[in-house]
Amino acid sequence: MAETYPIPRFGAPREPKSPVNPGSGLVRMLDIVTASHARAVGFLVLCALLLFLPGFFTIPPIDRDEARFAQATKQMVESGDYVDIRFQEDVRYKKPVGIYWLQSAAVETAAALKLPKAELRIWVYRLPSLLGAIGAVLMTYWAALGFVTRRAAVLAALMMCASVLLGVEARLAKTDAMLLFCVVAAMGAMARAYLSWQRAEDETHPPWSWPAIFWSALAVGILIKGPLILMFAGLTIVALAIQDRDASWLWRLRPVWGLMWMLVLVLPWFVAIFWRAGDAFFADSVGGDMLSKIGAQESHGAPPGLYLALFWITFWPGAPLAAMAAPAVWRARREPGAQFLLAWLVPSWIVFEAVLTKLPHYVLPLYPAIAILTAGAVERRVLSRSWLMRGSAWWFAIPAAASIIAVVGAVMLTRQPAFVAWPFIAASLIFGLFAWWLYDNNRAERSLLNALVAALMLAVTVYGIVLPSLTPLFPSIEIARALRNVTCVGPKAAAAGYHEPSLVFLTGTQTLLTDGSGAADFLRQGSCRFALIEQRSERSFVQRAEAIGLRYKVGTRIEGYNFSQGRAIAISIFRSEGTE
Repeated sequence: MAETYPIPRFGAPREPKSPVNPGSGLVRMLDIVTASHARAVGFLVLCALLLFLPGFFTIPPIDRDEARFAQATKQMVESGDYVDIRFQEDVRYKKPVGIYWLQSAAVETAAALKLPKAELRIWVYRLPSLLGAIGAVLMTYWAALGFVTRRAAVLAALMMCASVLLGVEARLAKTDAMLLFCVVAAMGAMARAYLSWQRAEDETHPPWSWPAIFWSALAVGILIKGPLILMFAGLTIVALAIQDRDASWLWRLRPVWGLMWMLVLVLPWFVAIFWRAGDAFFADSVGGDMLSKIGAQESHGAPPGLYLALFWITFWPGAPLAAMAAPAVWRARREPGAQFLLAWLVPSWIVFEAVLTKLPHYVLPLYPAIAILTAGAVERRVLSRSWLMRGSAWWFAIPAAASIIAVVGAVMLTRQPAFVAWPFIAASLIFGLFAWWLYDNNRAERSLLNALVAALMLAVTVYGIVLPSLTPLFPSIEIARALRNVTCVGPKAAAAGYHEPSLVFLTGTQTLLTDGSGAADFLRQGSCRFALIEQRSERSFVQRAEAIGLRYKVGTRIEGYNFSQGRAIAISIFRSEGTE
């Protein structure tokens, strides 16, 4: 007879117990890795590497945010100025300095290890994002241990590990993966203080470890992306205080000493940048970036509900289970654990839906709360058996749609059907099909694990094989290669019409971004100079060249697709042959 156990409650003390073995090989593996914390952590790190590394080294710089961050860091390393943040001659004060310091440390370390041309390898700049994503997975596991058993905590971490959105951010040299790590660390520490208060545990001498983690994570989060992390923590505290009509548990976080420690970590750079630039940083970052998001910044405006619609893709493969867990979570909303997780999730989600500017990664710091709530429902076997079960078909639908898009995109852009990816496509479809067909409430774990394998196969397909092969999407790579093959020493370039940050990153900080006339004047000023003229700027270039008597030679012509502008482009490389 199968052994049964009492149904645990969110936030209740518990000891890990070995569940009934359903006979699946994947579930038996889960039994083994959840036997101890060390095994669980090692397993999660291995899964994170398997899911995040495909394409990590081979995908070229992505325009525009990643290339801008990388170029600003590159200039920081070149100049040795680790206070000011610039893209060429323009200041870049939208975000604080934290991510640039982390990327600079990665570049300096790679150079110290004698990695050739470390400053031009985009994957070096991505290392902080990779470490942040792995750290976020581990922090999700640690935070979940305050609510559920070790087994369910591993499931919550795996849902984060395989989520589409975190997979994207782990491969981009920008702020969001590291911000997620800081948010989950802070919220996990806050959750322990809150649940300890709810259980009336150790009221006289609460541990110092939780406040240390909480305030340090807030400080690092502020240096990474400004005060956004304070919104997540602040709205959670306000929501809990309203529901409990009591916020005395905050004293367990030692707010007086904690605030002092946070200011010690944060203030030095803010003082330094104020000394250097006056109030320009605060005007650009707070007024020009953060507050402008209330409106439709940079044409990214969208109506409320967009994040809920995108959730089915960005949180796949955990999204179907999250939907089936929603009714049980609502019924458990008064339990301390569920109450905390909903306070973490709901107020900030409402804010993001209400703000006009919407980008998919804004809600990423809320996904760990969803993952833990979902894992708790799986653990208690209270998933909905109504029409929501039809959502299990989504485990197969996403691999099918992504595979079709990947192959069609490869054929359209490269005239090659990406045959190398087909075995991985087949594997993702098979495991997605297993996850769908074999699902029921008692086998949710097995279906989720099958879906995780499907996600791994899909990551190899999309990130590891197809995306790096789409060379027309990355014309900057071809331009930089052409300039490296010239016969003269120290080539200089000016670009007209094509001004993507990746071009500056790959061809050099001194690359001049100008128009056709400016490119012609640039060629006239010396030898070993090249003009990179996009087709739409060729007429003005030719007219100015004729007017100043410039003789030039047309070299390589590169055709591609500018994803940022959503159009096909053709770039010709011109070289001066003197004047008439």
